[in-house]
Amino acid sequence: MENELGSKPVGKLLWKLSLPAIAAQLVNVLYNMVDRMYIGHIPDVGPAALTGVGVTMPVILMISAFAALVSMGGAPRAAIMMGRGRSDEAEKILGSCTAALVLLSVVLTAGILLFGREALLLFGASQDTIGYAYDYLEIYAIGTIAVQLTLGLNAFITAQGFSSVGMLTVVIGAVCNIVLDPIFIFALNMGVRGAALATVLSQMVSAVWCVAFLLGKKTILHIKACHLRIIPRVFGPCVALGLSPFVMQFTESILSLSFNSSLLKYGGDLSVGSMTILSSVMQFSMMPLLGFTRGAQPITGFNYGAGKKERVLNCYKLLLKVSLAYSAGFWTLCMLFPQMFAALFTSDTALIAAVVHDLRIYMGAMCLFGLQIACQQTFVAMGDAKTSLFLALLRKVFLLIPLIFILPLFLQNKVDAVLLAEPVSDFIAVCVTTTLSVRAMRRYMRKAA
Repeated sequence: MENELGSKPVGKLLWKLSLPAIAAQLVNVLYNMVDRMYIGHIPDVGPAALTGVGVTMPVILMISAFAALVSMGGAPRAAIMMGRGRSDEAEKILGSCTAALVLLSVVLTAGILLFGREALLLFGASQDTIGYAYDYLEIYAIGTIAVQLTLGLNAFITAQGFSSVGMLTVVIGAVCNIVLDPIFIFALNMGVRGAALATVLSQMVSAVWCVAFLLGKKTILHIKACHLRIIPRVFGPCVALGLSPFVMQFTESILSLSFNSSLLKYGGDLSVGSMTILSSVMQFSMMPLLGFTRGAQPITGFNYGAGKKERVLNCYKLLLKVSLAYSAGFWTLCMLFPQMFAALFTSDTALIAAVVHDLRIYMGAMCLFGLQIACQQTFVAMGDAKTSLFLALLRKVFLLIPLIFILPLFLQNKVDAVLLAEPVSDFIAVCVTTTLSVRAMRRYMRKAA
């Protein structure tokens, strides 16, 4: 696989690594989407239960953010070390990151169980939805270690080029979730608690699969007991590089809080329920883009470490084209058929009408967003932690979150103003990110020449 990353045609490699990664990302998003689809159709209480579970999203995103901090910094570093022929160093990175994932799981679980209810009220839960929200979160928190290990270790599997194995990690868990959801929610009449239990058990199956593979004979990098400790010299650069993906994920949590609190203020539970569906659609739309970048990262990282500049450039150009084509296609679907997405999550006519109106505003600049993801993740793959961190902060922290609160001050329709913050910040961020990325790639090519 190392020889393939450095010698096989970039186009074939990208598709070989991306397609399983895309499948894995799409199936991964089904964990939360399937829960919401089933929950939204629970008789009588579906809309309220769906809104309550949607309010838990900031906490769930926070858990994913810490997994990204470790894995999305560690996995590209491991790929670069493999490209330089330093597999022993790559295994130390894997060991340190595994230890960090376990430690973070313990801390996060304790924090959620202690302060979860207060956090949910802050994140937009009302007295009508807090019961559903906490019922879901309390059980989900117990499975935090499974979530951390699955998300964290699977990145190291994909970084070695084993994208099919990475896909199976997610497929196994998602299939379990799809099967268990209706059993626990409807057959056993557990409601939202059943949805959470199905998700936790499914993530546990995926975590066992990841650990077993990285202890087995087929992997290039192995989890070894002697490396299962946090070594500052090894782990420090991983954290620095992982800050950008961490900020992207963690600010999603703050972003969800900002949207929910503002929409609850201006539009009530109906608008918060609509945002639950909008964020699910956005999450689904992002998964193929992340799959493309996950497939490109081992290629870019390995060849960057090996000094093969033309292969780095070719991968970068192809990633830009594919990502832009996809995002434009998905944007077209959202503009033409918003009711199709709404009907997946609810049969409530008022909620469907709200989603149809809101989705066209919220996804207004989705047609360009492929450029943002492709450029930003290329900086990560090449080890440029500072630029990737700045770009992560730019879109959400410097633009989107402030605009959520600023635009309603100037527009009459407050709910539309909150939603409009998304396409406005997306457009500005895409322009800045693309400009910086093109300039950086030109400098790299001249320097390496």
